[in-house]
Amino acid sequence: MIKRNIKRVIVVTLGVAFLLLGLAGLVLPILQGWLFLIIGLLLLSAYSPTLRAWIEKHTVKYPKVHYWVGRADNWIERIIGKP
Repeated sequence: MIKRNIKRVIVVTLGVAFLLLGLAGLVLPILQGWLFLIIGLLLLSAYSPTLRAWIEKHTVKYPKVHYWVGRADNWIERIIGKP
């Protein structure tokens, strides 16, 4: 139980950190902001059903994007395990 809570805190912290880097990257020309935003959203969606549904709803229109989001989601799930 404690391990699972620690893992959740780490994943959420990394997700927020990537989102902040992504926001900074939208302003700074050095960073690729959109890439960090995507990584942050995917990490946070592992523990947020609302965010997962939002990503699902907005990527289903674009089959290639939806495919890659699904693959990335599976890869993240293999690394951190099921929430």
